[in-house]
Amino acid sequence: MKRLVVLSILSLIHLTFIIFPAMAADKLTVLLDWFVNPDHAPLVVAKQAGLFRAAGLDVELVAPADPNDPPKLVAAGKADLAISYQPQLHMQVAEGLPLVRVGTLVATPLNSLVVLADGPIKSPADLKGRKVGFSVGGFEDALLGAMLARHGLTLDDVTLVNVNFSLSPAILAGQVDGVIGAFRNFELNQMDIVGHPGRAFYPEENGVPAYDELIVIAHRSRVDDPRFRRFLDAVERAVQALLNHPEESWRQFIRAHPDLDDELNRRAWRDTLPRFALRPAALDRGRYRRFAAFLQAQGLIDTVPPLESYAVDLP
Repeated sequence: MKRLVVLSILSLIHLTFIIFPAMAADKLTVLLDWFVNPDHAPLVVAKQAGLFRAAGLDVELVAPADPNDPPKLVAAGKADLAISYQPQLHMQVAEGLPLVRVGTLVATPLNSLVVLADGPIKSPADLKGRKVGFSVGGFEDALLGAMLARHGLTLDDVTLVNVNFSLSPAILAGQVDGVIGAFRNFELNQMDIVGHPGRAFYPEENGVPAYDELIVIAHRSRVDDPRFRRFLDAVERAVQALLNHPEESWRQFIRAHPDLDDELNRRAWRDTLPRFALRPAALDRGRYRRFAAFLQAQGLIDTVPPLESYAVDLP
């Protein structure tokens, strides 16, 4: 009798899988802002640990050939989500791109003004008459201008030099006296590793409103896509795993990207962990309004659109 019961149960299970096949995971394409690095740790860990799969998602993380492309591709409907930056979102929306922030990945600024620790620059005020390197015009100029203004200077008091993303090499070679746009979790570690430590001046401590560095953006017409909330819930669980189990999470990260197992990325991993958003879906409305007003005051956007048109809390 027991054998017949077991066989009946097995037959029922088999029949169930025939009638109700396993649901396929929903595909979701996420464009990164740059090549994979520790800034993307929650995304990589969520994929490696099966958190996306548990949320019914088949997530493809795509590093762009050109870091300027992801917002444009999302705006054109050619990708579901992209990792981008809050400052750029404000300016892209002002240019007419139909983009909206749906989540946050890195919840603090990473950008900083960096000089040599043993050099003559002890304060931004000491940059008067000196050279400052930058990579991206527009926002970085405005950032530097606001920081200098806090110390009684203007952009006219410094010479700007486009160093074309070679921030650390430019300052180490003496080409410039400081650089704006250096990420505090990377460039500072690069400089320390080669024996020339840097000193960082942080925008949020020098006249610039705090902002989210890395955010998740979608097309404005697709904010109701139910996959997005499931994606952010999985990212939140990944952040919890990163904080609770950093060593195991690091092993998962480098199993996916063994080429990143080096001193620089280990240090960047350590320094980035406390900066990930604990609640990726949560929106700080005041922060976005303050930063939009800052960009308008700096002349980078003409008007401040209604917040709900470019940043939302997903239901």
